[in-house]
Amino acid sequence: MSSRKDLANAVRALAMDAVQKANSGHPGAPMGMADIAEVLWNDFMTHNPTNPSWPDRDRFVLSNGHGSMLIYALLHLTGYELGIEDLKQFRQLHSKTPGHPEYGYAPGVETTTGPLGQGITNAVGMALAEKALAAQFNKPGHDIVDHFTYVFLGDGCLMEGISHEACSLAGALGLGKLIAVYDDNNISIDGEVRGHGDTPAWFLDNTPKRFEAYGWHVIPKVDGHDPEAVKAAIETAREITDRPSLICCQTIIGYGSPNKQGKEECHGAALGEDEIALTREALGWNHPPFVIPDAVYQGWDAKERGAAAESAWNDRFAAYASQFPTEAAEFKRRMAGDLPSDWAAQSDAFIAAVVEKGETIASRKASQNALNGFGPLLPELLGGSADLAGSNLTLWKGCKGIGKGDAPGNYVYYGVREFGMSAIMNGIALHGGFVPYGATFLMFSEYARNALRMAALMKIQSIFVYTHDSIGLGEDGPTHQPVEQIPTLRMIPNMSVWRPCDAVESAVSWKLAIERRDGPSCLIFSRQNLAHMNRTSEQLAAVARGGYILRDCAGTPDAIIIATGSEVELAMKAAEAMSDKAIRVVSMPSTDTFDAQDAAYRESVLPKTVTARVAVEAAVTDGWWKYVGHQGAILGVDRFGESAPAGPLFKEFGFTVENLVAKVRGVL
Repeated sequence: MSSRKDLANAVRALAMDAVQKANSGHPGAPMGMADIAEVLWNDFMTHNPTNPSWPDRDRFVLSNGHGSMLIYALLHLTGYELGIEDLKQFRQLHSKTPGHPEYGYAPGVETTTGPLGQGITNAVGMALAEKALAAQFNKPGHDIVDHFTYVFLGDGCLMEGISHEACSLAGALGLGKLIAVYDDNNISIDGEVRGHGDTPAWFLDNTPKRFEAYGWHVIPKVDGHDPEAVKAAIETAREITDRPSLICCQTIIGYGSPNKQGKEECHGAALGEDEIALTREALGWNHPPFVIPDAVYQGWDAKERGAAAESAWNDRFAAYASQFPTEAAEFKRRMAGDLPSDWAAQSDAFIAAVVEKGETIASRKASQNALNGFGPLLPELLGGSADLAGSNLTLWKGCKGIGKGDAPGNYVYYGVREFGMSAIMNGIALHGGFVPYGATFLMFSEYARNALRMAALMKIQSIFVYTHDSIGLGEDGPTHQPVEQIPTLRMIPNMSVWRPCDAVESAVSWKLAIERRDGPSCLIFSRQNLAHMNRTSEQLAAVARGGYILRDCAGTPDAIIIATGSEVELAMKAAEAMSDKAIRVVSMPSTDTFDAQDAAYRESVLPKTVTARVAVEAAVTDGWWKYVGHQGAILGVDRFGESAPAGPLFKEFGFTVENLVAKVRGVL
């Protein structure tokens, strides 16, 4: 039987060999954390390599994702479908082992962790989802949701501000199943974080005190190379159920490398053939590159243990299902990501009622109405707002807040944490069982931008709700008035962006975001009232195509006006004012959805023969040129806003019938 030392050294060897073969990567962190990982994965982790999606598995997140060979080595050694040839293809095109762990590439990778700080934040979302799901489904004597979320993180993660947002909230919510292990090795890319010689310090935080202030249980000064000390710390952390735990493990980066351990030289570069040979000798690892002895493989193999754990859970779930068949069926539906069987009929009936009512209301209010319509159908909705619930209107009649000691709710009070909220939502989506939505002002999507990008990169279902969508928010002025945000959100690959023009389009956008399973959505709503638009049944059906003819004319149009959101009403009025011309108005609430339609449909809405086109949107104009062409024109906002009521602002920026008519006549 292999010793703990041999098992950990297998991780070190694979890490330095793969990085050396790629001549690129970060061997230092995997080599420094190998002893901690060996204890966690062999003594505590509950998982099944033959079924990486088993619902009650423990989640493991490598937040310091640059050390990706750590998780690849662990997945390979424990029996996941990640062969030695995959490790040899580390950092190569189309491999399962890219430079940072990427969700969907290798089985067992729970989230993409490239940008530091987001992994710990995703882990907070996973632990929050576990707590809420357990509160909703567990019954006395039947704990079908009962797993831990483990996360490794380093100095860089703790320096990133998002770690404060997430860990502060985790303490407030008492996420007792969250256990974070801090790799305290005093090294980042620039050298020793506490300073050395002529180099000043840049990270002197008292991390244990910081996390104690958050309300965490903290275990300081654990020797990260003493397996028994690590094991004792994890055992203690698992016993603390009323708050998350931070285990501070002091380690040596690049452990085992005679000349480079403890130095920044091994952080982000291959050790070199000569140093690897010396390291093998120092570790007593007398095996060629990428060769793992059978005894070591046997010591790591978790397939039998994992299958037994899942089988035992299946037996428990069967007992649960016999006593609570409705809840069991609902649990299976939600973890599978399926919509309720009556969703299509019920959601269409709600939209029909919105059409019938024909209200002139702010689209943020229409969004709340949609939540009241769809919420009772979807117990998986888990909402929230970054301290703007009363403005974003994200609370609906069935909302119940999730607190430290009260978790059966469906709403998170995120506080002023836009970035943290968004990355936590991603963790909730990755965990499964919920459809997360979270809101702030559109302007503050800027704070959250990288979490939005990560949701799109992973193709996961997070619904980002943004209100106060333009200069129309008024008196708060240019600091709060978004002008470039809508165009840049549209530029994110795989992000679906909706800016509806009335209550009907708002309801449809919510329905489509709820139904979307292959990526995130941004729903953008107004503060000001938007007039109801009359539609035929054909036009109503066409809303889901992202762009459609809202007002048409006999024969070929002389000109086409394309608009979104509050500017659709302006476009309709301008068309009516031009009674001497044949004007078509196209409402385009979602450019990406319209662009995904077949060529014939797009041509039917925007025929190439009609070159006189004007786009109108209270935002930066650049993105509209592809629709209007060099002969067209755009009415938009290419400078920052001003502080004034909405009415005077729209007039100041030229959003008037007279100015739009002049634009259209100018292109005819």
